[in-house]
Amino acid sequence: MLLGACAMTLGLTVVAPSAGAQKLEQGVRSEHVLQLQEQLSDLGYFDAGMTGYYGSITKRAVREFQQAQGLSADGVAGPATLNRLNKKAKAEGETLRQLAKLIHGEARGESFEGQVAVGAVVLNRVHSSEFPSSISKVIFQKGQFTAIDDGQFNTKPTQTSYRAARKALNGADPTNGALYYYNPKIATSVWSKSRPTLLTIGQHDFTR
Repeated sequence: MLLGACAMTLGLTVVAPSAGAQKLEQGVRSEHVLQLQEQLSDLGYFDAGMTGYYGSITKRAVREFQQAQGLSADGVAGPATLNRLNKKAKAEGETLRQLAKLIHGEARGESFEGQVAVGAVVLNRVHSSEFPSSISKVIFQKGQFTAIDDGQFNTKPTQTSYRAARKALNGADPTNGALYYYNPKIATSVWSKSRPTLLTIGQHDFTR
């Protein structure tokens, strides 16, 4: 129920095509788009931050790749384009791994919904003008996440953390657009506590 509201707020089409018959195009947000961006970046066609969102920059990069490969240059990553891309570059999944590591470091004791919620906050920040416009830059922005500061980010993420990361990348947002969260039992920041709480999931209060 919250996903639709978030999609309208961000102007996103939260559709994740199946791995078997993908068609990625402008407006789609998914883990498959993130993989596409990483492959295009490895080949030198995409020089922006990894977002998992198929915007105009991704469309232009796809079109340039298609032109170089003699494919129909429509900027839509259909089966022919994706098959050619998969032969040219292997996606290492580093950005997905970073998101899973952050979720694990910040919320490994939370429910699956609570872990998805932390991932959603990262994605919401990527699409907010108040924060950097890439997943990695949001994660490593100075002073934003405890797991980065105390080293918990470096612990090995679980498969649950990966599932939560993928779900957030594919558009799930239990927070309804939250940009911040904190644990009220241990938080000392007056600023954090002063922000209106959207909802509470487990030990975390989520705010805008």
